[in-house]
Amino acid sequence: MNNKLSRTKFPDNFIWGVATSAYQIEGAANHDGKGKSIWDTYTHLPGKITDGSNGDIAIDHFNLYKQDIQLMKDLGVKAYRFSISWPRIFPTGKGAFNMKGLDFYNRLIDELLKANIEPFATLYHWDLPQTLMDEYGGWRSRETAYAFADYAGFMANKISDRVKNFFTMNEFYSFVDMGYQGISIDIGGKKVNIELAPGLKLSTAQLNEVRHNAVLAQGLSVKAIHASGKLGTKCGPADNINTAVPLIATPENIKAATIATRELNAGYLTVMLEGKYTDAYLEKAGKDAPKFTEQDLRDIATPVDFIGLNVYRPTIYVEHSNDSIGYREVPLNPSHPKMYSAWHSLGPEVMYWAPKIVETLWNPKEIYITENGCAAKDTITPEGKIYDTDRIMFLRSNFLELQQAINEGVPLKGYFLWSFMDNFEWSAGYGNRFGIVHIDFETLKRTPKSSALFFKELSKNNWIP
Repeated sequence: MNNKLSRTKFPDNFIWGVATSAYQIEGAANHDGKGKSIWDTYTHLPGKITDGSNGDIAIDHFNLYKQDIQLMKDLGVKAYRFSISWPRIFPTGKGAFNMKGLDFYNRLIDELLKANIEPFATLYHWDLPQTLMDEYGGWRSRETAYAFADYAGFMANKISDRVKNFFTMNEFYSFVDMGYQGISIDIGGKKVNIELAPGLKLSTAQLNEVRHNAVLAQGLSVKAIHASGKLGTKCGPADNINTAVPLIATPENIKAATIATRELNAGYLTVMLEGKYTDAYLEKAGKDAPKFTEQDLRDIATPVDFIGLNVYRPTIYVEHSNDSIGYREVPLNPSHPKMYSAWHSLGPEVMYWAPKIVETLWNPKEIYITENGCAAKDTITPEGKIYDTDRIMFLRSNFLELQQAINEGVPLKGYFLWSFMDNFEWSAGYGNRFGIVHIDFETLKRTPKSSALFFKELSKNNWIP
């Protein structure tokens, strides 16, 4: 009798990776000619960060990258999604480049390849050069979109001999809506205002222009990467898709969720992948709609090689409705379970529905899960262990849903866990820990958590341990 446990395996070539971003881990804020970013400015404004901290040192990955890559190798990481600090390359966002900044990423890439870890570079993870903010108002201006395309083409030319995959921009909604207007969300029955750098309060009309300039930058950067990169270089966005999940998976509710997801992403993924704004989006915007040309739409819809999806939770649950929009949002029960972050409602089924609906709507060639993970209240035992049982539960349930999507033919090629290490968590400062590696923020000691060992088994055996 064979007592060996059977497991549904992932495809043999499925990529198991981890992810970070430059401002959250690098530190070295003023080192080797790096220019100032809007996050360097924003974190030094009183009251902007919950614990009053900043990313000047962060977890010093700039100096400790070799140690961190060795740790990745020890934990079986196959790929690393890191971001490049735009002002480390172009201190003022354009013009003369900074060779010392480029040297750092060359060292990082070479060290990854030496460890047999495939590098995936993200070109924009929110750290806009402050000079572009001062001169043009940041993403309020098309000039910033043009500067980003130039930067993207430059990086593709310099590193695509070793980096074959580029994520252009990360989480449009986060850096646009939360950065240029701020948002209000309901947490436990209370309205909570959330903002990110640069912390502006624009009108709806102005915000729609910022959205347009951001997706224009995405399209122009794809053109630049394909023009300047080595043959075979691939690229696409990494967006925190707004996903509508059917409350009960009937055909009518699935159709409703598909309609809702398309509309929820009208200002970002939908226009990028369809080359037009939806009628409902323009009708709702009215006189506040963005100003654009047909050439803009063609540029925005420049074909991408893959789509990156940052997936944490369902945006809404929906059911079928007979009214004109075709869906009705279902209120979240007050007792619905949450993870440690107050905003993070638990809904692992989104890991199936997000890529499934994207395939239905837009039929991309390849899909990556570019972020997925959770914060946890990690504590160290007297023996030096971190038993993050909730994070392992979260990951395991998400991976089961991911398997279902793959088994149904959704073209999922890889998964990047957020995050490899505890880091500077934006407006929350160092209070929320998302890493599978614990960081002592005083000594900078790295300690793998139980979830890191879980990930090691997952990557080694290509099934859910």
